[in-house]
Amino acid sequence: MSAAAVRVGVIGAGTISDTYLRNLTSFPDLDVRMVADLDVARAAAQAAKHGVPASGTAQQLLDDPGVELVVNLTIPAAHVDVGLAALEAGKHVWAEKPLALDRPSARKLLDRARELGLRVASAPDTVLGAGLQTARRAIDAGGIGEPRTALALFQSPGPESWHPAPEFLFQAGGGPLLDMGPYYLTALVHLLGPIGRVTATGGRARDTRVIGSGPRAGTEFPVTVPTTVTALLEFLRGGSAQVVLTFDSALPRTTLEIAGTLGTAVLPDPNRFDGPTLIHPLAGGEPRELAARGHPASRGTGVLELARAIRAGTPERAPGVLAYHVLDAMQSIEESIADRRPVIVHSTAETPPALPADWDPYARTR
Repeated sequence: MSAAAVRVGVIGAGTISDTYLRNLTSFPDLDVRMVADLDVARAAAQAAKHGVPASGTAQQLLDDPGVELVVNLTIPAAHVDVGLAALEAGKHVWAEKPLALDRPSARKLLDRARELGLRVASAPDTVLGAGLQTARRAIDAGGIGEPRTALALFQSPGPESWHPAPEFLFQAGGGPLLDMGPYYLTALVHLLGPIGRVTATGGRARDTRVIGSGPRAGTEFPVTVPTTVTALLEFLRGGSAQVVLTFDSALPRTTLEIAGTLGTAVLPDPNRFDGPTLIHPLAGGEPRELAARGHPASRGTGVLELARAIRAGTPERAPGVLAYHVLDAMQSIEESIADRRPVIVHSTAETPPALPADWDPYARTR
C-alpha cells in the first residue's frame, strides 16, 4: 500500500471543472497533475487558474505514466469512450453522471475494468455530502424506525431559460429522468437498498422549447423525450417510493422524504451536499432538526473517497456497479413508459456504508 498522494488527471475543462478543480487541488491526499480538453487553450486556462502544473490533450494525459486516476468530466455521450481509453492506459476512472447512456456500453466499461483490475466509480457524490450522510446515519440508527416508503419530487420549468445550449437536455439521454434522476435514485438506493421493479408513465407538455439566454436566445428546438416522469419504485428489501421528475412546472420544488414505522425524515436536496434533516415523529410532538454534521466539501468528494479506498484496498462508496444499477433502473422506467407495463430491474448493488461523521477530506492520510 503506497503512502503517496494519488496522482490525478482531469479530462474535460468545461464549467463543472471549476468546482472539481477547486476541491481536488485542496485535498492533501490528491496530487492533480494535468488538465486536458479538446480545446487545449481552455485546458491551459483551467490548469493555470487552479495551480495544476500541466495541460494538454486527452491523449497526452493518458500517455502520462504518472497519472493514476482519471476524472472524466466530458459530455455524457463521451463518458464510455474516454473511460475505456483511460482503463486501457492503466488508470482508474471517476465518471461524471450518468455513467453511460445505455446498459451495454456501461456494462462494457465495468467489465473491462474488472478484467484489468482497475476501478470505475461515478457521480453523483452529493450522496456523500454532510447533509445526506447526516440523514443516512440518523435513519440507520432507527430515528424513524424501519424505513417503508419514500417520496421524491423534482419540479422545474426546465433549464432552457438559463442554459445557453440546452438542446441535449431535451433529447435521448436527457430529460428530467436522466438529468436529475441520478441524484434522487442514488440517494434512495443508499437509504432503501436496490430497486427491484418499476412502473412508470410520462409525457411532455410542449413539443418545442425556446432558448432563453446567451447568444442563441430565441432559438426554438425540438423536444424528443418525456419532460414529466412519474414512477413507482419497489425495492428488493421491501418498501416503495413515488418519484416525480418534471421540467413542466412553473413552481420549482424539491422534496425527498423517507417514512418509517416511527416517523418521517425530510432530507436535504439530493443535488446539494449540505442542508438539515427534519425528523417528524409519528407519536406527535415537534419535529427535530438535525444540522448537517460532517465535512464541508462538495463535488470531488467521491474522487477523494475513491482514491483513499484505492490506497487502502477497501471498497469505494460510489462504485460503478451502483451507478450501473441506477442507470438500469432509469432505463427500466423509460421502458415502462414506452410499453405501459411494470419492468423488472435485473441488476443489483450493495448499499455502501455511511461515511463516519469525522471523515475529513482536508486531512492527510497517506
